[in-house]
Amino acid sequence: MSAAEDLSLEYRPFSLDLVEPLETADGTIASRDGFLVRLVDEADDGSDGAGDEPAVGYGEATPLPGWTESREDCERALERAQEALRTDGPSEALEAVDRQVAARHALSLALADLQATRESTPLYRYLGQGPMVGRVPVNATIGDGSPDETVAAARAAVDRGFTTCKLKVGLRSVEDDIERVRRVREAVGDRIELRADANEAWTFEEAQSALEGFADCGVSILEQPLPAGALEGHADLRKESRGVSIALDEGLLEHGVDAICDAGAADVVVLKPMALGGIDVARQVAAWLSELEVAPLVTTTIDGVVARTGAVHLAAAIPDVPACGLATGDLLATDLGRDPVLIEKGSAVVPQAKGLGVADVWGDR
Repeated sequence: MSAAEDLSLEYRPFSLDLVEPLETADGTIASRDGFLVRLVDEADDGSDGAGDEPAVGYGEATPLPGWTESREDCERALERAQEALRTDGPSEALEAVDRQVAARHALSLALADLQATRESTPLYRYLGQGPMVGRVPVNATIGDGSPDETVAAARAAVDRGFTTCKLKVGLRSVEDDIERVRRVREAVGDRIELRADANEAWTFEEAQSALEGFADCGVSILEQPLPAGALEGHADLRKESRGVSIALDEGLLEHGVDAICDAGAADVVVLKPMALGGIDVARQVAAWLSELEVAPLVTTTIDGVVARTGAVHLAAAIPDVPACGLATGDLLATDLGRDPVLIEKGSAVVPQAKGLGVADVWGDR
């Protein structure tokens, strides 16, 4: 990486409305507000044949209440990173935002994008040093609607080529959620993988009832049925899950990998790069989980195209990754720029351009 005086960090705010508010057991998400980050290497003058423009890396900080720092704390962290980068360099800039995970995500992604661009390699190969990967499997996310609305959304997803659907549950009674899942299973048939995400909504007894009903419907994964703190409760559920894998999402931030694995609390752990502080951190956690024979699964926090594309590259750097929650771009009414990731037949087509592969996101806003 270039000397500190050759690197400059810029950021600007954005607000992206959702097509329609997303109802979850955690609350309603109506827009995603954050900061687009651009890291410029003035020392790279295009002498590698790329032209006379300096090399650029992009990042995105999109805070989410309950998962990351606030938007205000994120902006203050980016200000600190800007100063630290100017005076001391990239390592010190990362140190300055180490406790603000959304800000760190933006900076670390911009640094990785810049370096992969300078090395003329796709970001996923820079991250994983592995083979070329053309596609990663993705799931469709189905919000909490009425049974008819849920069935219609699932059918539409299957018609678009998705082979895995994740249903949001937990806002209604357990009986109503079981009925919704049953209706979807009848509508889409046995070849479609169904998952359910409760976002910490249930008591242990409710989760037991849900597991029994979901097992009868052939649900493959039940995500975060209990509050994040209930590690032993998840371990007990896993013992009687009747073939439904237990996934932890919020629980990862609460307990960490070692405690989850020591308790035997999860078959699957969900990795949200924005909440973990960057795709570099998430990549390390994924490797750690794989060694412990727990499946890592990558999802976004309904991010803009820069962070979303970064998550696709992260998934492509994980061997044998299961279907991931990366097909979230269509939840946004507006975005930061053109999406380089094509969602096709239940897969995300991984960009093969150098770096992230995003373009036209800065512009003259």
